[in-house]
Amino acid sequence: MSPSPQDPSSPSSTPNATSGDAEHRDTEPTQAPTGVGHEVRPGTGFGVDETALEPTAQDLRVLTRMLGRPVRDVVEIPARCVCVNPLVAATAPRLSGGSPFPTVFYLAHPGATQATSRLEAAGVMAQMTERLGRDERLAAAYRAAHEDYLARRARIGRLAGTGEVPEIEGISAGGMPVRVKCLHALLGHTLAVGTGINPLGDETLEAVEASWSPYRCACDPAWRDQD
Repeated sequence: MSPSPQDPSSPSSTPNATSGDAEHRDTEPTQAPTGVGHEVRPGTGFGVDETALEPTAQDLRVLTRMLGRPVRDVVEIPARCVCVNPLVAATAPRLSGGSPFPTVFYLAHPGATQATSRLEAAGVMAQMTERLGRDERLAAAYRAAHEDYLARRARIGRLAGTGEVPEIEGISAGGMPVRVKCLHALLGHTLAVGTGINPLGDETLEAVEASWSPYRCACDPAWRDQD
């Protein structure tokens, strides 16, 4: 699904230092556990370690320019370009305006979102969903990715001080754990946690690498300019 004008720019759906759009919210409720007890380690995403997670004023300025609107409720920067600009914004599961926000790993870089939108337009999501129905090994890995997403979102929620968000209990992002509805959400997950966790996020990253890669800077220098 391609990015929608509703994402973090509107007062009801935007990340203060803690953003999302309609496609990133396209999630699937399940009866699965909520990730409690699933151990996660922060600082494993692309271009970061545990010392590079906290968003700076410059990170927020860059995100605002990437997305074309002020960002809010950004808790961490779990993935960075080789130039250190943010690629993904980890957003509180309840926004400061009170709205629940399931898509904790928000894919922000325009180059990444555009490349991913082209994949979606080519029908890749339907192909992936069909494979989930016939490949139990892939389906099991995708269910595990769903649990990982829930556990990491719970951690971000604790950091943000939002507490429990019952409206999104058991809901992750991107269609997990049973189908594929948003490649942006899956790629955001892979970039934020590293490869080997979300198999279809990893496939998305591989598929876009000819046009965009976290290892090649495609940033606009003007994003970093002071106001």
